[in-house]
Amino acid sequence: MNALARKFAATTALVCAGGAAIADNHLLRTPGDGPYNWGVYEDFAANHDFTGQTLSILGAGTGVDKTRLENVFAYFAEATGATVTYSGSDSFEQDIVIAMQAGTLPDVAMFPQPGLARDLAARGAIVALPDSTRDWYKENFAAGDSWADLASFPGPDGATHVFGTIFGTDVKSLVWYSPEAFEENGYEVPETMEALKALTEQIAADGMTPFCLGLGAGAGTGWPATDWVEDFMLRTQPPEVYDQWVNHQIPFDDPRVVAAIEDYGWFARNDHLVDGGSKAAATIDFRDSPDGLFEFPPKCLMHKQASFIPNFFPDGVEMGVDVDFFYFPAYEGLDLGRPILGSGGLATVTQDKPVAQAFMEYLQTPFAHEIFMSQGQILTPHLKANPDAYANDTQRKLGEILTSATTFRFDGSDLMPGEIGTDAFWNAMVEYTTGNLTAEEAAAAVETRWNSIK
Repeated sequence: MNALARKFAATTALVCAGGAAIADNHLLRTPGDGPYNWGVYEDFAANHDFTGQTLSILGAGTGVDKTRLENVFAYFAEATGATVTYSGSDSFEQDIVIAMQAGTLPDVAMFPQPGLARDLAARGAIVALPDSTRDWYKENFAAGDSWADLASFPGPDGATHVFGTIFGTDVKSLVWYSPEAFEENGYEVPETMEALKALTEQIAADGMTPFCLGLGAGAGTGWPATDWVEDFMLRTQPPEVYDQWVNHQIPFDDPRVVAAIEDYGWFARNDHLVDGGSKAAATIDFRDSPDGLFEFPPKCLMHKQASFIPNFFPDGVEMGVDVDFFYFPAYEGLDLGRPILGSGGLATVTQDKPVAQAFMEYLQTPFAHEIFMSQGQILTPHLKANPDAYANDTQRKLGEILTSATTFRFDGSDLMPGEIGTDAFWNAMVEYTTGNLTAEEAAAAVETRWNSIK
C-alpha cells in the first residue's frame, strides 16, 4: 500500500515528552499539494513496508521542537506502516548515556550536536551508515564534504565511518541591521570583511554606534563572543586549521588563534563601536542585545547573531522593514571562499534494524527536509529541497545563505571538551572583551586549562 492510499487508513502512534501515548492520523500537508517533492515521497513509500513494526526515537526536542519533529515522522509512519514512538528530553545527553549503559538504547538517537555522538560511536553504541553516505552528502548538501566530515567518527575498531544524517541546522554567520537607517544614511550592505570594517568606521564617524553586543547568558555568559572568534578563524585560516584548533592539534594560544581573537576585539574592544562600550557587553543579556536596533533613534545599526535571534525581537517587529540581515562576509584579500559557521542536529542508528536504516534514508530525502522547513525556524543545506517550502521569505533568504556556503563548520566551542568550550573559552572571552586580559593572555589561559585536563 503506497503513501497516498494509506493516508487515512494508518494511525501513527507518537509518544510525547511526558511518555503518554497519543494517536493521530493527521498529516501536516495534504499529499500532492504544495511545493514538496511528493514524487520522491511516493517512491520511498513504494519501496518500504514495515507494517506491524515499531521505530523508537530518542531526541532532545521538546515543546514546539517536538511537534515539528513529530510532523515529519508522521509521514514516515504513513509511508511504511510502522508505528513511530518519539521521546523528547531536556536531559537527552544524560539519558542516552544511561540507556547505553543499561542496554536499552532506542532504535534511533537524534543528537543536538555531534560531540557526544562521536564518543558513543567510539564505544560501539552507534551503527555506521553505508560507505556510500559520504558520496550522498557530496551530491546533495552544499559544502557536502564539510557535512560528511561532521558526521564521521572513528568506530570502536579505529576506522572512520559516517555515523549519522544531519537534520535541521542554524546559521551563525549573520549580521542583523536596520534597513531604514542604512537607507537614510546611504549605507550599502557590505560584501567583504574589508567593506564591513570600513562601514563600521564610517557609522562611528557619522556620530552613530555601529554594533550592539551582549555576552550575558547566565551560566553561559560569554558564548556570543566565541561565535565571533570562530567566524574569524574561518575567515582568516583554511578550514583544516579550524579543525586542528577545535581538536587541540594546535595550541589554543597559537598566533593564528590570537589573531582571530584580535579581529573580534577590533569590533568589541572599541567603545565607540559598541553600544554602551565594551565593559557593558558582559552585563547585557544576549536576548536583549538586539533591542537597540528598534529604538528611536536606534542605539546601534548592526548586531551579529545567529538565525534564531528573531525569537527574541520585540513584538511587532516586521522582518525586511524594521530589520534585515546579511552574511557576515569573508575577507576579499584572503580567498577562503564563503565559510559558514553554524550548528545542526545529527540523527543516528543505535539499533541495527532495517526500519532504522530506512528511517535514515527517509531523513535524507528532500521531502523530509521540506516538511521540516515548512514549519519555520529550521534551515537545511539540502540542495534538492525546494526553497519554496520555507515558511516565509526570511527563512528562505537564510536558507540561501546556507546553500551558498563553500565551507561549513560546526560551532567550535560545542565540539571542544565541556570544561574548555563551555567554560574556559567563554570566561576568557568575557575577560578579554572587558579589557582585563589581552588576546595573548586570554588564549594562554584557555591553553593552560586545556593542558590541565589531559
